[in-house]
Amino acid sequence: VSTSHLQLAAFILGTVGWILCTISMGIVEWRVWHVDNTTIISSGIAWVGIWKVCFISYLHVSPGYREQFCHKFSGYDSFIPHEIYAAQGLLLIAMFMGLLGLAATIFALRNVYMGITHKTHIAPFFLVGGVFYIFAGLCVLVPVSWNFYSVTHNQSIAFPPSYYMPSSPVAQEAGAAIPVGIVAVILLLLSGTFSLSYRFPMAANTTTK
Repeated sequence: VSTSHLQLAAFILGTVGWILCTISMGIVEWRVWHVDNTTIISSGIAWVGIWKVCFISYLHVSPGYREQFCHKFSGYDSFIPHEIYAAQGLLLIAMFMGLLGLAATIFALRNVYMGITHKTHIAPFFLVGGVFYIFAGLCVLVPVSWNFYSVTHNQSIAFPPSYYMPSSPVAQEAGAAIPVGIVAVILLLLSGTFSLSYRFPMAANTTTK
């Protein structure tokens, strides 16, 4: 137990990082667009996520939507930029990889705290968990960095008329999902590093012979 404090910290950090990864995937505020035409977008601000785009409108722009109007992206929409497609796929992979990392770490910690001293029941699972954590962190890093790059360069999206969105904003800024994703990346990479640093104690190894 005394040799696995970092791995316990890895489990805690990995859990928080995985939760933040899931949260960032569901937040619609990836890119915040400021538009000059407020006829439909009454607040002048629209939120572009990886699954849908939303804005506040005081007009009846669609059946059932009188204030917040959202339009979900379809997998067949050709106008969606590559960074949004990448975010959809990579964040789903990150969520799955992070879950596998948590499962491996939980199994190894269970054996540690139950007093199981066989090396093959502990060390390989910490190592596998660390690899999963790092892979999940990298899967989050790519879409977060790519979308942040698109924001800083004020890149446009050719929305169809049914979305009631301009093709380009007056200005745009990073939404809440990007800093949440950055924190998730840091925590997942730290947890992976801590898990990979595990060294099985030689004293416990000799008792199994």
